[in-house]
Amino acid sequence: MGKQLWNKGFDPDANIENFTVGRDRELDLRLARYDVQGSMAHIRMLEHIGLLSADELQLLLPALQDILDSIERGEFVIEDGVEDVHSQVELLLTSRLGSVGKKIHSGRSRNDQVLVDLKLFFRDELKRISEAVSRLFDRLTSLSEEHRDKLMPGYTHLQVAMPSSFGLWFGAYAESLTDDMFMIIAAYETANQNPLGSAAGYGSSFPLDREMTTRLLGFDRPHYNVVAAQMSRGKTERAVAAAVAAVASTLGHLAMDVCMWMCGNFRFISFPDNLTTGSSIMPHKKNPDVFEIMRGKCNRLQSIPNELALLTANLPLGYNRDLQLMKDILFPATSELVECLDMADFMLSHISVRADILDDPQYDYIFTVEDVNRLVLEGMPFRDAYREVGVAVQEGRYRPTRSVSHTHLGSIGNPANDRIRAKMADLLARLK
Repeated sequence: MGKQLWNKGFDPDANIENFTVGRDRELDLRLARYDVQGSMAHIRMLEHIGLLSADELQLLLPALQDILDSIERGEFVIEDGVEDVHSQVELLLTSRLGSVGKKIHSGRSRNDQVLVDLKLFFRDELKRISEAVSRLFDRLTSLSEEHRDKLMPGYTHLQVAMPSSFGLWFGAYAESLTDDMFMIIAAYETANQNPLGSAAGYGSSFPLDREMTTRLLGFDRPHYNVVAAQMSRGKTERAVAAAVAAVASTLGHLAMDVCMWMCGNFRFISFPDNLTTGSSIMPHKKNPDVFEIMRGKCNRLQSIPNELALLTANLPLGYNRDLQLMKDILFPATSELVECLDMADFMLSHISVRADILDDPQYDYIFTVEDVNRLVLEGMPFRDAYREVGVAVQEGRYRPTRSVSHTHLGSIGNPANDRIRAKMADLLARLK
């Protein structure tokens, strides 16, 4: 006989079971601790409202704690023939405690059980992503301070434009990560609502105390409307995917810059030989394979919101099995993003930057705006100054002064890293 929670006395065809279960046994291992935590909160509430006795609660809680300990030790498995983590936990309880183990499902459905597991999981994953973002952010702001006076070309349309600096370059990506933190916080707040007690999406005739389980599980608030709670499946994942894609966009952009600045035509930055790769026939090659793979992974991560949108776009109200497929998409994505963030931090801890880039005559014209502004500061109208410098460029008479004096907030001489750090600190505090 099968070991499904919904078993009604017959086994499904093996082909049906294999097709519908898919990778759930593998992916559900990441939900195991949250499933036990949700069950522990749920049975405390059941005892509170009189659906469990105090003696039964004292049998169930230690047994669930033992299961949780086995999960933390990496010993927990979902056995062959067991459909998912929820079935495995209940099976373990009933094998140890008998019929009392079957009582933990009163007042809930596998639908809200899955939902609470996912909400708890996504809260932790978003915190894990924010910690990795914070590590990379610290690296970038440190590099910005270290190299704030080293000038480099700024580009528009991939044409040499105006002077920039490594301080601005590193600092720009640091502040861009603070923008991504707003997305992470929004996703976290979407996930941080308790669906437990919504059952299959239409509530229960038991007098469930949903405020109690909200407190026990550390949620900010419940999903009040039970139908809305079920509707949050898909919406929560899409919010998390949007946050993942935002961070991936910043990181992918940085990876592209690194690949370009390492190119022999630029040679703005370099890495130790052992952090680059070579060619099978060209002995001189030092390829930025790490950042190319990072760029590719980040581009792929940015497709996830669209994939989830297509998966959930035309579903009717209530639970539909299609929603299970979101785990296949999003669970690997959060881990892959953290891996990319940590690899970027590691690589940047070994970066070297050139200090003499703008000494090259090919960058002479980068100072034209500086010289236009110098003439304006001396009293010449801007349009006249622009024309004077422009004609000198056209006639080959232009000679740059090579002086840069940017002092306003956020500029080369005042990158505002202290304010950017304060902004990030404020954002990270919202996830505590």
